[in-house]
Amino acid sequence: MADEKVLAAQKWVNATYGGVSGYARCPEDGKTGWPVMYSLTMGLQHELGISPVVANFGAGTLAKVQALGTIGIGWQKNKNIVKILRHALFCKGYWGGDTGVVSFDSVAAASVDKMKENMGIEQDGGVVQPKVLKAMLNMDAYAVLAGGTDKVRSIQQWLNGRYWKRSNFSIGPTDGHYSRDVQQALMKAIQLQVGISEADATGNFGPGTQAGLKANTVGPGSSGIIMQLFSAACVFNEPIASSPEDDQRTHFTDVWDGDIAGWLKGFQKFSALEVTGVGDYRTWAQLLVSMGDPDRPVNGSDTAYTITPSRASRMYADGYRYVGRYLNEASAGGGSKMIEEGELATIFAAGMRVFPIFQDHGRSLAEYNWANGRKHGQWAHDQAVHFGFNRGTVIYFAVDYDATVEDMPRILEYFRGVTSGLSSKGKRYLHGVYGSRNVCAQVTQATDAAYSFVSGMSWGFSGNLGMPLPQNWSFNQIKEYKVTNGSDVFYLDRDAHRPRSDEGQKTVNRVVSPAAGFIANIERLHTLAKNYGKGDPNRLVTDYYRQKRYAGTQWKLLISDIDRSFVEYADDNGAELLDAFTDPFTGDSLDPQHLLATAAGHLIKPSPAAAGSANEGDVAGWAGDLMTFYGEWRRDSDSIASGHTYCVQRLGQNGVVSSFGHNDLVEDADGYLLAAQMRSGTSIAAAVRAHYEQTGGATRFRDFFAKRFASKAATAADAAFDILTTPHNLIAGGRTYLVLTTAEEGVILPNILPTDRLREYCRGFADVLVARAGLERRSQARYLANHKSLFR
Repeated sequence: MADEKVLAAQKWVNATYGGVSGYARCPEDGKTGWPVMYSLTMGLQHELGISPVVANFGAGTLAKVQALGTIGIGWQKNKNIVKILRHALFCKGYWGGDTGVVSFDSVAAASVDKMKENMGIEQDGGVVQPKVLKAMLNMDAYAVLAGGTDKVRSIQQWLNGRYWKRSNFSIGPTDGHYSRDVQQALMKAIQLQVGISEADATGNFGPGTQAGLKANTVGPGSSGIIMQLFSAACVFNEPIASSPEDDQRTHFTDVWDGDIAGWLKGFQKFSALEVTGVGDYRTWAQLLVSMGDPDRPVNGSDTAYTITPSRASRMYADGYRYVGRYLNEASAGGGSKMIEEGELATIFAAGMRVFPIFQDHGRSLAEYNWANGRKHGQWAHDQAVHFGFNRGTVIYFAVDYDATVEDMPRILEYFRGVTSGLSSKGKRYLHGVYGSRNVCAQVTQATDAAYSFVSGMSWGFSGNLGMPLPQNWSFNQIKEYKVTNGSDVFYLDRDAHRPRSDEGQKTVNRVVSPAAGFIANIERLHTLAKNYGKGDPNRLVTDYYRQKRYAGTQWKLLISDIDRSFVEYADDNGAELLDAFTDPFTGDSLDPQHLLATAAGHLIKPSPAAAGSANEGDVAGWAGDLMTFYGEWRRDSDSIASGHTYCVQRLGQNGVVSSFGHNDLVEDADGYLLAAQMRSGTSIAAAVRAHYEQTGGATRFRDFFAKRFASKAATAADAAFDILTTPHNLIAGGRTYLVLTTAEEGVILPNILPTDRLREYCRGFADVLVARAGLERRSQARYLANHKSLFR
């Protein structure tokens, strides 16, 4: 929305300085932003005698402002500078007064004092110091912005008030957000407090800073400025809780207390540090920079060099238990960046696990788009299959450059393409993300990446400054170094690994568990859930199976969060998360994680009484798969325009790999039926045993069709249409998310598609179910006819 005062500023500055050398005109649209601030800055430079002018308020401009003397009430040495001050106030959201008044008056001074109050610095009758003028000509906010907190703002104001007059400090934002600028201000403040001179307090994490922190451990009894700075660093790194009992919030304080102590233990555990309970050097480092202490003990690594038996032996002896290796991209020198034939066996024989990485260049924004992501997802799948990686393996797709906030829409499109590519190949593998903290957090939020591999050693990346570790981090790359192994030399990256996250793979081509193994696994988990003593044991078992792939933001919203304390308890007592088991009725390899996520949805949010309607629980199963499949159809609609034809030819069909393949349909049906048994009072252990040891699988589609859709094709089509068009906010959001896992941005969403075309697609889904149920009836009839003697 246009602001008349901002518009006036834009028109005046363009008209006044449009012909000045170097000047860049700003849009005259009444919208505040960097363009008008840059134009006002260039106007100021012209008035100060700087030529050519540039869109930057640097040291030279600051020195020229200093030479003007005190700018306060009555100052009128330069009427245009007075106008620039007034226009800047308006553009910052403060009242600048009458722009026709050529002297700096009490009205403008009052606004300056109000701005200073918001900044956290002393009010002094509205004097405009050089640093205050610089702050007036940028886009920093001095009120809490959406998503910010008063707690963070109070620290920002404290830092401004205490340090703004120091030569190496600028006035920072007080918007309630931890950011790169705030991180730098905190670092400089710490450097000053540990005895580094103003000239050397640059914000870099150098040897002097490290030495100062090593001499300033905080703990019980600590107080004063260092304690305040430490607590500020703690606040900036929220949230960090890895389990509910660790979810203690910290606060800004100059005295060590129980809240700080409790939070710190959770932070150390979450960050894979030794839980010392005090603010030692390693904790300080982890709070302040993305790599933390790069020399701390770690057991993870990654490398572009082939792991030979000699190298594997050396790595194991050095304490490494995980190594990241590339699925593609050969490189010159040191062997192949890509895994070589037989290399995985060497790694496993040495006692290490592997996590696969996919990177095809990936060092510029131009490479990141949906089509490239889809191609890479399919390519990574094929390479992972070639090397024998087991179902459920996490593949880390790389963003190997400093992607900015402005780059993120393209990065997210790329990862939506990745999910589409993996889905089109049958969803055998999970996608993870490698990149800065911000890239990892944003990609996880938008696409539910399973885990994040953080490029922490690139501590100067804009995406690593002012960002806490992402909640789903698994590996944090903290240092590259040269390994001298006798006459052999190779390079290795040291990676911190978070326990209970991605454990990589210790085998390939794993034999799929038979149903008996899956049944025993569920029975073991159910016993553990009962012994745990908190919550519904059935639901806890499904929680355990949702931990890797179905516990992200979208799933929390649609059905629920999971009990991570139970997951930890189960792991500690020998539980195992299976990636596959063999269906005794078809011989197919089924995915128990999808199966039990489906069951969880129907268990937690049962289907509505009206069979022709749908709800969030359905989205966890058949409806969610129908949404992703819709995106696949729209992507392929140029070749198969009819939604009905597309469903009949590709949905749930044997031998056809798609985002809604045969196994997905089996898992959706079985998940629904297992949930129905649990809702009737049967334990999940008994329900799973009965379904796969008796006749459940022989009539799964007929039973699912009957129980969910009353055996009526029209009812199934109506339910499909309802879930694809409902305006229910939660479902609509999930629908858009799921459609975009297989389709490019800009796809016609189902609720916008012409009704007749969507109805046709929904009838296709219903007809597939009718056909499956009919096939089961005919198969059973033939069985009875051929075995009449058994039933006499």
